[in-house]
Amino acid sequence: MTGVLAAASGLFTQSFVTALIAGGVLASVPLMFTALGEAISERSGVLNIGLEGMMLVGAYTGFLGAYEAHSMWVGFLTGAVGGVAAAVLMVVLSVRMGLDQIVIGIAITLAGEGITSVLQQAQFGGAYPRLPAYPQVAIPGLESIPVLGKSLFDQPLVVYFGVVLVGAVAFMFGRTRFGLELRAAGEKPEALDAAGVSVLNTRSYATLATGALAGLGGAYLSVIATGTFTPFMTQGQGYMAIVIAMLARGRPAWVAVASFVFGISLSISTALQLTGINISTDVINMLPFAAIMLALVVFARSAYLPPALAVPYVRGAR
Repeated sequence: MTGVLAAASGLFTQSFVTALIAGGVLASVPLMFTALGEAISERSGVLNIGLEGMMLVGAYTGFLGAYEAHSMWVGFLTGAVGGVAAAVLMVVLSVRMGLDQIVIGIAITLAGEGITSVLQQAQFGGAYPRLPAYPQVAIPGLESIPVLGKSLFDQPLVVYFGVVLVGAVAFMFGRTRFGLELRAAGEKPEALDAAGVSVLNTRSYATLATGALAGLGGAYLSVIATGTFTPFMTQGQGYMAIVIAMLARGRPAWVAVASFVFGISLSISTALQLTGINISTDVINMLPFAAIMLALVVFARSAYLPPALAVPYVRGAR
């Protein structure tokens, strides 16, 4: 009983809370980028099940770019390009040719897993080279706040870019013509077509943007979060991003909040090590998926799904 109380008291120490929040931020960024991308494609009527594969392609190309060029920004750029390359398959096969989005998405995921594993083995053999730790940027004044300062306001620059991106996507959804066209493509594609705007082009642009953001999320995993690339390193985060986008009801701010919550579930094992609490790794690995199932049970009825989601658009068809 004494040991249990001692372990429980360790959960409320400053070091534990700081590590938990910092780990949650670190783990939430790739989820946030990818879920933002999914929110864009879902709003246009494209259900992108291939996010996992796009993240893996982005993780590999991002790591390769950063490794060869010795620059994390080159890594982020090549990661986004890799994600776009994978998204082109979704555009051609699902958006343009009208093939089943779920089937094509699963195929992209399987292809991404296999191709990146083969390429990593061919490029590096059995070795897993590591990238250097890249500098973090502290926000003066805020980084000295107890507990929260170092956790939230002393991060790599790309984290702050992600926060700005959340605001930019929210502005695009609510205040721009393209945001209105995205919504129309997912809810009333016939009306958008009647207005003289190409539904297929709108959905194509949205899907490519999703690929870029998923690739950026994957690149963050390999360049910043782990500093290396390992096969299957996303561990289901692409599917988590799909759930986050649905539960957020197309609201970018809620995407960020939900990503942070699920990020904490991914990082809790590191924080628990500071308290001396030993929990089976199987239990730790189960936590993110248990959190997903709990969220679905509690909030699934309020999830937002556009009426034309995953429905191929054929001009003139009824």
